Formats: sequence, structure tokens, C-alpha cells
Amino acid sequence: MHVAEVRAEMVANVWQIVVAEGDTVEDGDTLVILESMKMEIPVIAEDSGTVVQLKVAEGDVIQEGDLIAVIE
Repeated sequence: MHVAEVRAEMVANVWQIVVAEGDTVEDGDTLVILESMKMEIPVIAEDSGTVVQLKVAEGDVIQEGDLIAVIE
């Protein structure tokens, strides 16, 4: 079983969560939308699978490297 960890690439605010735990996602699907300096930045799944954990909530401030989601 392949497990993919989706991590933040920058410091940002979690603006919108698009998926829920248990959702099936495809490579390229948007998981979360971050906001930084008035720009919306989509966080994209790089693997297909099921979202088994979401580690952020809307309104959270995340740091570079923080775990956003786990897909297996």
C-alpha cells in the first residue's frame, strides 16, 4: 500500500478545504486552497487514492513543511 504525505510548500493560511477524510482523489485534484499575500494557492494531490487524514482546518496558519493530508 502506497502512502503519500502532502506537505505545505510555504507559510500560508488554510482558506478552504475541498476534500474530506474518506474521499477518493485523483492525481491533480485540488485538496486544499491556501491563501498567502492575497493569492489563492491550490494544494494538488500528486497521487490517486483515498484521503485518510486531514491535518489542517480552515483558518489554520501553516508553516513550510507542515503535514496537510495523507493519501493512501
